[in-house]
Amino acid sequence: MTTVSSQPQGHFRSIVIEDYREHFQPGDHTLVDVREPEEWATGHLPGAVHIPMNSIPERHTEIPTDKPVVVVCAHGQRSMMVSDYLISIGFPEIYNLEGGTHGWMMRRLPLERP
Repeated sequence: MTTVSSQPQGHFRSIVIEDYREHFQPGDHTLVDVREPEEWATGHLPGAVHIPMNSIPERHTEIPTDKPVVVVCAHGQRSMMVSDYLISIGFPEIYNLEGGTHGWMMRRLPLERP
């Protein structure tokens, strides 16, 4: 007998910075920066909202579920863990930004500062 889960599995994948820039436009997704406050203060991707990784369990309701969510950190490890968590609690479409903010800066792409 096969057991079928009644909970739909969301869509998750990691994307590179070039694909992110090509396929996502402001307003069509939510970009969540999960770095610590001192990291956020050094600069963040344009349009990002700041929810530190350890605050995600309490604050995930601040993230809309009606459009894709792209998660970013410094290099891609913390954002991968947060992406896995968001999928596990039912978010339908999650992307992990490979290379993170560090990769973004290495490409000399624009940053916003608080």
